[in-house]
Amino acid sequence: MIYSGEHGSLRAVSEKIIHLHRSAPAKPALGQPCNGCGVCCALETCPAARLRFLQAAGPCPALEWSAQAGRYHCGLLLRPGHYLGWLPGAAEALAARLFARWIAAGQGCDCSSEVAPPDLPD
Repeated sequence: MIYSGEHGSLRAVSEKIIHLHRSAPAKPALGQPCNGCGVCCALETCPAARLRFLQAAGPCPALEWSAQAGRYHCGLLLRPGHYLGWLPGAAEALAARLFARWIAAGQGCDCSSEVAPPDLPD
């Protein structure tokens, strides 16, 4: 972690390299609708995924790229039975609704991280 002093205060700055599909949309501004950029899930796992996969750091194992949609999706929301093998098929819709509520899906981007594109060779 890098600390830099600004007018007597300390501000924590850290950098992390994440790997996303080159066709992924750019990260929306904080509070804007989710566009499936994948940044948040590549950085860390949500509370639901932390319990399922027992990891806090990303990338989330349930982060799924959709070539057809050109965006990332949460596998726990789309295919809960795939990630919860013990889940009966009849309970998948309920599990998806619970996961959506737990992670506030559809409430807008809550990832405050700033993203810089990679330096690509000319």
